[in-house]
Amino acid sequence: MPKHDQKTAFFRVIAIIPAFNEQKNIAQVIRGIQTHAPFAQPLVVDDGSKDGTADSARRAGARVIRLPFNLGYGAALQTGFKFALANGYDYAVQIDGDGQHDPQSLPILLKPVQKGEADVVLGSRFLGEGAYSMPALRYAGVMVFRVLVSLLIRKKITDPTSGFQALNRAAMERFYASPHYPADFPDADVIIMLHRAGLRVLEAPVIMHPNPDGRSMHKGMTPVYYVFKMFLSIFLALIRKNPF
Repeated sequence: MPKHDQKTAFFRVIAIIPAFNEQKNIAQVIRGIQTHAPFAQPLVVDDGSKDGTADSARRAGARVIRLPFNLGYGAALQTGFKFALANGYDYAVQIDGDGQHDPQSLPILLKPVQKGEADVVLGSRFLGEGAYSMPALRYAGVMVFRVLVSLLIRKKITDPTSGFQALNRAAMERFYASPHYPADFPDADVIIMLHRAGLRVLEAPVIMHPNPDGRSMHKGMTPVYYVFKMFLSIFLALIRKNPF
């Protein structure tokens, strides 16, 4: 097993990388994990890619699960969490395959969950030094959900739409690998469900980069669906007797 550090306990960490048509970027992401978090096993969940994503990931040294067709971001992530539980991993990090999430931030994300201070750590692009730029309309949307989530859980959350996260086995067992995990866009609604279930959520500063290809999963009519779905999901998360 990989070692946490030379003075403390051993543990197993998996880096779950959902990927759809990321042949150009996936190897660089995997090499970054191997450099900055060599204790973590890279697992690429190829979400029905039409290019050579899976082959590139294998050549770079990652384990690969290929889904038969495109199931969506949340479903690809959940496949990774189920794999992590079935194979005895103690901690998981989720990191996008397009190069936006900088692997050098992985140890920072993992530290609070390894120390038992949190069950889930959200990587915030708005904490720490440096500035992250995004289109004005998207930034406005992030701000709306930032205020809403912070009010509802009574705790300041600066980046509620971050997909750069670290979590422990308890969070995977109770929610991330369960049928209640959103299959499309797990975002602000997840934070509220975690809070209601008594799971501890913290934020940590991370480095994020603009998408190198200028692509986004939020294109066409997707942003309209995303906003509608997220408000509906948050409403349901608040009224359910069982938070999950």
